[in-house]
Amino acid sequence: MTREQLEAFAQRIKEENDREREERNFFQMERDKIRTFWEITRNELEEARAQVRNKDRALEEGVEKNEEELKFYKQKVKHLQYEHQNNLTECKAESLVALKQAQDEYAIKEKELLEDKRNLKALMREQDLSHQDQIKALKMQNSEDVSKARSEFETRAKEMEMKYEKKYTELRAHLNEKHAMEISEVEERKNEHISNLMKHHEISFNEMKNYYNDITLNNLSLISTLKDQMEILRKQNERMSKQVADLTAENKRLADPLKEALDQIKEYKRQLENYERDKQALANAKLMLSQKLKCLEDLRWSYDALELRFETLEKERDELNNRFVQAVLEVQQKTSVKNLLLNKRIQTLSQVAEHREIVIAELQAVAKTPPLRSNQKLEEILSKKNAQIADLQYELARVCKAHDDLLETFEEKLQVYGIPKQELGFTPLKIIPEGQGGLATGPAGLVAANR
Repeated sequence: MTREQLEAFAQRIKEENDREREERNFFQMERDKIRTFWEITRNELEEARAQVRNKDRALEEGVEKNEEELKFYKQKVKHLQYEHQNNLTECKAESLVALKQAQDEYAIKEKELLEDKRNLKALMREQDLSHQDQIKALKMQNSEDVSKARSEFETRAKEMEMKYEKKYTELRAHLNEKHAMEISEVEERKNEHISNLMKHHEISFNEMKNYYNDITLNNLSLISTLKDQMEILRKQNERMSKQVADLTAENKRLADPLKEALDQIKEYKRQLENYERDKQALANAKLMLSQKLKCLEDLRWSYDALELRFETLEKERDELNNRFVQAVLEVQQKTSVKNLLLNKRIQTLSQVAEHREIVIAELQAVAKTPPLRSNQKLEEILSKKNAQIADLQYELARVCKAHDDLLETFEEKLQVYGIPKQELGFTPLKIIPEGQGGLATGPAGLVAANR
């Protein structure tokens, strides 16, 4: 082969070697991981078996202890039964003695009560006699009060009768005067009107002699109207005289209802005693009713407002719920993809670092005194790679912390709007990555504080 073919072959062999080394490292890591998992499960199995043995031992001890306690309590119950029997016999003897004493005391108290009963009967007879005397005195006083009230009402009735007679005479005189004044006024107006008509007739007769027939007809019609007015005034006079006669008859007729009115006044006075109280109660009831109606109207308005607010809050809750679900799903998808990418980068960087360490170890093994410059370059490369790994781990922890903070923020918003977590339909997964212990517990850089 030529030189170029040898170089290409060497390059291909080198690439295959690198690929095989990477696969070997990968399978070695998988083997170590499986071995670690196996050791962990074996330790957990041993711990579980030890816990089972401890539980069995504790169960046996509990059964033995229960049997001992059962024997102890049986002996204690027997002892208590014996003491109960002794106490029962003592109580029976004491109760017989107390019963005998109570019977003696009851006989003595019965005699005392019979004596008190006889004394009370005598006292009741004396009180009945005194009550009968008081009733007689009250009846006499009541009859005197009735006679006084009757005399007072008779005097008041006479006074009212005289008062109404006086009012009737004054009213009749006033109506007569008014009637005379109206008649005189009508006569004056009639005379004035007649004089005016006569003057007008003379002027018209002088000026309109050719129209004598028309004027005569007008005068005749005017005379007929005046006759009608006179007839109306005569009827009014008759009506007024009839009203005077009716008032006189009504006055005589009201003499009998006056007595009935006096009796009704007595009844009304009796009813008037409770009228003010009932009126005050009615006013209070009306005031309370108005207040209750006002409160009812306010409550209706507040109910309508709350109902509208409830509908708006329901819409906001549904909208926030949908937005929250979408946001959580998007964040979970983004964080899961980013976490996978970061894990892959960390794995690759860790593999590269291990590969570098292996290469350095091989180089140190091959050359006992390596050059100082090559060691420095390798250390710089390793420090850079380690710094990149640390940065990636910190970025992974920060993203996980931001995801958890975002979930907490949404949960707080759900509590503020009164939405239970069960209505989401899924359980949000909180990520707690390894190596997050050094991070601050406050919000990550992606989430702001709740205002």
